[in-house]
Amino acid sequence: MTAQAQLAARPNALADAILDTLAHRIGKDAAAARPHDWLAATILTMRDDIIDRWMASTKAAHAAGAKRVYYLSLEFLIGRLLRDAIANLGRTPEVSAALASLGVDLAEIEEIEPDAALGNGGLGRLAACFMESLASLDLPAYGYGIRYVNGMFRQRIDDGWQIELPETWLAHGNPWEFERRESAYFIGFGGEVIGTEDGAVHWKPAEAVEAVAVDTPVVGWRGKRVNTLRLWTARAFDPIKLDAFNAGDYSGALAGQLKAETLVRVLYPADSNPAGQELRLRQEYFFSSASIQDIVRRHLQYFGDIRTLPDKAAIQLNDTHPAVSVAELMRLLIDHHDLGFDEAWAITQATFGYTNHTLLPEALESWPLPLFERLLPRHMQLVYQINARLLREARKAGTDDRAIAAISLIDEGGERRVRMANLAFVGSHSVNGVAALHTDLMKQTVFADLHRQFPARINNKTNGITPRRWLQECNPGLTRLVRDAIGPAFLDDTDRLEDLLPLAEDNGFGERFAAVKRANKVALAQHLREVMGLRIDPDALFDVQIKRIHEYKRQLLNIIETVALYDQIRRHPEREWTPRVKLFAGKAAGSYHNAKLIIKLANDVARRVNADPSVGPLLKVAFVPNYNVSLAERIVPAADLSEQISTAGMEASGTGNMKFALNGALTIGTLDGANVEIRDHVGRENIVIFGMTADEVAAKRANGYTPREVIEGSPELFQAVEAIRSGVFSPDDPGRYAGLMDGLYEHDWFMVAADFDAYAAAQRDVDARWHDRRGWNATAIRNVAKMGWFSSDRTISEYARDIWGVL
Repeated sequence: MTAQAQLAARPNALADAILDTLAHRIGKDAAAARPHDWLAATILTMRDDIIDRWMASTKAAHAAGAKRVYYLSLEFLIGRLLRDAIANLGRTPEVSAALASLGVDLAEIEEIEPDAALGNGGLGRLAACFMESLASLDLPAYGYGIRYVNGMFRQRIDDGWQIELPETWLAHGNPWEFERRESAYFIGFGGEVIGTEDGAVHWKPAEAVEAVAVDTPVVGWRGKRVNTLRLWTARAFDPIKLDAFNAGDYSGALAGQLKAETLVRVLYPADSNPAGQELRLRQEYFFSSASIQDIVRRHLQYFGDIRTLPDKAAIQLNDTHPAVSVAELMRLLIDHHDLGFDEAWAITQATFGYTNHTLLPEALESWPLPLFERLLPRHMQLVYQINARLLREARKAGTDDRAIAAISLIDEGGERRVRMANLAFVGSHSVNGVAALHTDLMKQTVFADLHRQFPARINNKTNGITPRRWLQECNPGLTRLVRDAIGPAFLDDTDRLEDLLPLAEDNGFGERFAAVKRANKVALAQHLREVMGLRIDPDALFDVQIKRIHEYKRQLLNIIETVALYDQIRRHPEREWTPRVKLFAGKAAGSYHNAKLIIKLANDVARRVNADPSVGPLLKVAFVPNYNVSLAERIVPAADLSEQISTAGMEASGTGNMKFALNGALTIGTLDGANVEIRDHVGRENIVIFGMTADEVAAKRANGYTPREVIEGSPELFQAVEAIRSGVFSPDDPGRYAGLMDGLYEHDWFMVAADFDAYAAAQRDVDARWHDRRGWNATAIRNVAKMGWFSSDRTISEYARDIWGVL
């Protein structure tokens, strides 16, 4: 048989394999199979190919004695996996044809695969992009996290309010995962530390759970490598106490298992109360300890000598959550492998790298010292030892008392707390920010004194996104257009997108580009009509802000400007207004009152605006519920305008800004996070920048800022704030937003009022650009062409070369 004939026969063979799986592993025949049966059969059939590559990748790494990367993250927002896996294997056409021959639509069954509830926002999505790029670059790696049963929450909007419901993504099992019973570890809590006659110490925990590994394969581009995402689940050593059960104490008999399951039930339990704080710390230690034990066990299995750990393992802490890993590795090296403190500390620092993702104090994490010492008494001793070494060295170098207090691992101001970010910093040989501006601010603010102590430690690694999911998979129309125009080289090297630049001025290409965008908008409009009953015009400008709801991200600024625009359209119907659809999406933390109030305000504004015939098709507003990866994959390709409007100096990087620009949306934003570098790459004329810089924000806060004067001095802002404050948009509860608006008058920490006039002027600049459709298309094409640098492949290559030493 010729090669061409063999290729033609493959879909038939694959169809037969899917039918065989359906019968022998799902227990259904084709006539009785439902869509979820076809989904499971397709995943399990494709999984066989993936498993072969997975085993081959693991064997090759072992045979080569390769150094491995270990990426520890509390979140992995991986989304649906079927489309990602078959696309990276290059088998999408084959799978689609095979299913079609069986009367099944691949796109339809892809839609019913649940999103894995393993993350919340940018941190988790970045971790997923990084895992995919590590495999695509053929770098041996493990991701480590928690297998959350319910994730953060499923968001429902009831009468405009966010309602948090359990996410049940595991209700019907997960065909992608494999439990590894042999990879199970003892995780202790509490108890006491006992000294021995020879001067050693032994931690005797008062309670313990078992961490059990569950592995998911991560397929790289073109199937080059399959790496492992290892997630931990928890179980009690005695899942049921029969004596208690037989005595009628049924709840008590199962208490141990319930306590273990609580560790892996929910992502980010509310830590506004002592019980929530304790659970959060237990979760972080649970997954950190299991991961470090697993890394050490694997190293000893293949290399024998614990002293060579830094030569064969690079452990990256994704933000501050896994910082306790530093103390845990020290505990294992000293207590279990009999190394001295100095040698153990040298190994630890050489092994760890730490990525900081935020300058917000609450996200740098610190724990009340009594809580930390009660749960982790041996680790508390080690933290004190590490701190003693740090402070003695600092004092010898002439560091003054103020700086000593700042770099200490123990915060002595008020309630004594253990500073986890400082522990991660001093326990790592590399500390990196995730955008150039963020890294500079790290040096100047939260880590200023540690930076003076260790001036070579901080470096920058600007974030990136995987172009496979965020262009090729989510936007196949644009991918085909680009491939037809410049060839397929960009699929393997995103820098080749620059070959599009000469086509930005080509009117014919611009019209085809606009047609692809409109088709994506039509598809999104149809989806929103089905799920929300909302009718929107695909020829309007789609103005999008989708991200976690937080005051520093300034959804409130966007909503207030929307109210101002609404009023202007009603007052001046004779003007040539740009039709707009304002789309919001994102989740607010369950205990974050103002963020949840902002969601309600967005929905109240939407209800009033969308029902007003005086603005008609000129303005529509929608808050789309339950934002997740799959929803982003619908919205991003359809967006015309990307809202990246955080208070300058507060967004570490952002990756949504990159996704939108790669898909041909113009950015309106402040000079914050990676917006600065996007501007530098796409050119000032191809981005809409407004507002104060980070330095100007800091100066205004330091020199005195009176927001009331600003609000009362801006007619449009004053009108919008007072309309919201007085209950125009909340007639059922006129005082609902009084406190929120009073906060703007009184302190306005996030500079909503200070930046409003500049933001409103920038939006009118957007209107003018939209009316020049050829110019708009050209600008959008230039954005796509210049986004190759923001691939996570580039980011991971920099980590691999500069931090991990694996390139």
